[in-house]
Amino acid sequence: MEKLDYFIVLYDFYGNLLSEKQQQYFEYYYFDNLSLQEISDELNVSRNAIHKSLKVIEEKLEFYEEKLKLHQKREQLNKILKNVDKKIQEQIQNLY
Repeated sequence: MEKLDYFIVLYDFYGNLLSEKQQQYFEYYYFDNLSLQEISDELNVSRNAIHKSLKVIEEKLEFYEEKLKLHQKREQLNKILKNVDKKIQEQIQNLY
């Protein structure tokens, strides 16, 4: 999985555990595809501060995944679902 996609998936699981400022930085960078300079200009914060914050955010997301393994468990569940009866598949997918 590409780094960008991986962090977006982790953000889906753990984004609410980040501060509002961290969420904003992440969303500007990963969802809105703004450059570090564009984020810096928008928020009146140094480019270096944005860069460091994004690294901290990525580390936090990886830490949460290491401890909680929600993404890993979902991947395992999806593999199991491929081998399950269609009716049961639909019932389990409706739980998402």
